[in-house]
Amino acid sequence: MSDPLLDSLRAAFPADRLKTRAIDLYSYGGDASFYFLLPRAVVLPVSVEEIRALFQIAARCGTHITFRAAGTSLSGQATTDGVLADLSRHWGGVRVEREGELVRVYPGAIGGAVNQQLRKWGRKIGPDPASINAAMMGGIISNNSSGMCCGVAHNAYHTLQFIKFVLPDGNVYDTENLEDYARFAVESREIFDGIASLKAKIRSNTELEQRIRRKYLTKNTIGYGLNAFLDYDHPLDIFAHLLVGAEGTLAFICEAVLKTLPDLPAKKTGLLFFENPVSACNAIFLLTQTGAAALEFMDRASLRSIENLEEAPADLKNAPSKGCVLLCEYQAEDVAALKQMFEAAEETIGALPLLYPAEFTEDPAIQAAYWKLRKGLYPSIAAARAKGASVLLEDVTFPIERLGAAVEDLQELLQRYGYGQEAVIFGHAKDGNLHFVVAQSMNTPEEIKVFKNFNEDLARLVVGKYDGCLKGEHGTGRQFAPFIETEWGEEAYGVMKALKKLVDPSGILNAGVLINEDKYSYLQNLKGLAVVEEEVDKCVECGYCERRCPSRDYTMTPRRRISARRAMERLKAAGQMETYREILKDYEFDGMDTCAVDGMCAIDCPVHINTGDLIKRLRRESHSETGNKRAVLVAKHFKIAEQSARLALKVGFAINGFLGPRAMSRLTGGMKALAPGFPQWQTFMTAPPPPAVSEPADAEYVYFPSCVDRMMGADAEKNTNGVMEVFLRVAKKAGVIVALPSDAVGVCCGQLFSSKGYAEAFQYTANETVQKLWRWSLEGALPIVTDVTSCTFTLQHCRSALTEENQACFDQLRIMDVIEFAAAVLLPRLKIVHKKKKIVFHPVCSAYKMNLTPALEQIGKVCADRADIPVEAGCCGMAGDRGFYYPELIRAATRKEAAEVGEEAYDGYYSSAKTCEQALTSATGKNYRSVLQLLDEVS
Repeated sequence: MSDPLLDSLRAAFPADRLKTRAIDLYSYGGDASFYFLLPRAVVLPVSVEEIRALFQIAARCGTHITFRAAGTSLSGQATTDGVLADLSRHWGGVRVEREGELVRVYPGAIGGAVNQQLRKWGRKIGPDPASINAAMMGGIISNNSSGMCCGVAHNAYHTLQFIKFVLPDGNVYDTENLEDYARFAVESREIFDGIASLKAKIRSNTELEQRIRRKYLTKNTIGYGLNAFLDYDHPLDIFAHLLVGAEGTLAFICEAVLKTLPDLPAKKTGLLFFENPVSACNAIFLLTQTGAAALEFMDRASLRSIENLEEAPADLKNAPSKGCVLLCEYQAEDVAALKQMFEAAEETIGALPLLYPAEFTEDPAIQAAYWKLRKGLYPSIAAARAKGASVLLEDVTFPIERLGAAVEDLQELLQRYGYGQEAVIFGHAKDGNLHFVVAQSMNTPEEIKVFKNFNEDLARLVVGKYDGCLKGEHGTGRQFAPFIETEWGEEAYGVMKALKKLVDPSGILNAGVLINEDKYSYLQNLKGLAVVEEEVDKCVECGYCERRCPSRDYTMTPRRRISARRAMERLKAAGQMETYREILKDYEFDGMDTCAVDGMCAIDCPVHINTGDLIKRLRRESHSETGNKRAVLVAKHFKIAEQSARLALKVGFAINGFLGPRAMSRLTGGMKALAPGFPQWQTFMTAPPPPAVSEPADAEYVYFPSCVDRMMGADAEKNTNGVMEVFLRVAKKAGVIVALPSDAVGVCCGQLFSSKGYAEAFQYTANETVQKLWRWSLEGALPIVTDVTSCTFTLQHCRSALTEENQACFDQLRIMDVIEFAAAVLLPRLKIVHKKKKIVFHPVCSAYKMNLTPALEQIGKVCADRADIPVEAGCCGMAGDRGFYYPELIRAATRKEAAEVGEEAYDGYYSSAKTCEQALTSATGKNYRSVLQLLDEVS
């Protein structure tokens, strides 16, 4: 039977930007909150015209639309049972203007990426939410995000300069264009007059006006931003600022221009210990008067959750039963200004009733450790929660003068509901804004009743006793929509309802969010977290991982891979086997085959989930006994496999030389069409290099060339110039004596088998290789250097696969990566004579995981006047050899980085893994080469 909505969407959107499969709908059904709704379709619009068409379809078909950027919202703003419009792929533009004073952003731009663009101007955006490296500007503006340092004055509302939007009726306005003010009054006369009428109503009510002004002195994101009616006069300006914090319920935000702030580089940071919350909170006003930029509160339960971390000072464990900490930071434009500011503050700090003398530091490493402790509070609870439990990260605001008593009351409430010592309270004390984290299971009626009673008692405490705010930063969403009237009162809530009806009379925008007449809507569509498997069960579905994923714009992200696993478990339990089998079938390609298993997702994951480990295990479990035996056979005869590969490459290049440069691509492409699992010859492939050997008796280092460099390590432009040859030549220039063993052929790190889930083959290879490394290094006497960073990472983390005997050998080996070797050993001994003007690096995944980017930057500073690492640099999707099987994965993974690199002309393009260099060469049309070749060229 035909579906009018889906038929209309198919007519308006191409198939690759309209998702209706079960695997898509179920994996998109949740966001970072504890709500789940199954969308009818997911669309990926690319233009304002498509947005207008989407509005027309929704109105005609009687459905509703939710716009979603990163989906990191915590109150259910980014879920829907209507049409979900995903903005993360095609709306990522950022443009810095007026030498950094302004920045133009689009809804799919990641906040952290915006700051990276601004960094060269010494500027940043005002909002600084903890999720800034994942959250996108559409959500940051629509939730009126703030954060640790921005307070009230520098949030999205107060830093908005211009905004462009589409109304539900299709009209488009831009506050940057003066003529749009007159046009708004004519073309949207009803809205214009309605806003003017609401403004007059508020301003004629002295009590309501004063209440609005008072409530926005502190952080407040519950309901619509009524302060816009007092801060602005023209209805278009009022509406523009009402869009900030409206959570996508009034219009679609196409783009915005924000005022920026100085990114103050000089910082002084300390931990201040107090005996109890009251004494800590009494100090807040005094510390604020001294110019403290950040005052982060952590209660005793918070300290207990992080006191065993490596970065934790010993005093955390010694704090008394009600002890607490303020993380205090001062910021200035330079060291002199910072010194002057802190000297003026010292008398105030010295007079505080501290448990221990205050110690402040300017050491970036210690400062980073302090902030890591503060930011580690959420993951400490999230990782330790019971399987199947959701994580509630709530934020409330109290009057600062009563904050200490409020903390104690909140602690008592959490205890009363059995959250006990696991519940932690922390937050932005400077703004009276407290977060608390609890683990709450919502899988049974009894558990849901507990959740209901807790929310009602929380509202009585925050609003009834303290006249505070139920949502300081995280937005109203679905969770607190029924409590807006409780907090604001009937008259203010009436204004909000009238505004929604005025602008969106058909209710097509984000239905159920912010304005919701169902008083118990917050208890519906709760996301039960099915217990599935170890990796999946830890996930809180926050979406922090997604920006790192190379398949995010091709098939799935780590969050969606996990969401799909949970959905399958729920479907199976409900007996919906047809849908279960449909998702399972599609998961093989979307979830498993196209995952690069690069582990980059774990870098930003608050509970450190490596979804690649999950996929490796699933691959391992899917292998047949015959497949495992075949892999072990290859591992045991890898020398033959390597020699065969070299021969095949030589033959392939010979065919290309005879029949044309694309002959092998066409031939293997045809074979791939018949057998999709067949690897395709790529135009960026390079030929086998000439063999190289160096075995001096007085060697200082052992060079272990990777199998990929032995097989295809020649330069694309200079095929006689292999990586091994360059390595030895640069070492000779530096006067470093290196041994390259004659029996290195056939020796492999095992990454090839590990990434595919062939555990037995990997174990065999790892043990064989460690034995060789032990012998080559003269039983651990010489450091071993590898020329591919991912191989270094594999070797450095292979211990668990080794026998007890080989573990003892492994523990005495020092395995160095080529980047570390180049920066620490070669660079100081080389004479740089041909410094380049401008170069660009691609840090491979393992370089990020091993924290080698500082060493890469050090190489760049010495070898070039300017060395760039693209803002969009990430996993290239090659994943060893996966890009040969799925070249679309490479294209999707490198699209943004290639576009950024293509904006400028560079003197050289460098990386530290041959297959990754090939992927970037394919994406950019530029010849990416090893960092060793950079050192060779400049020395």
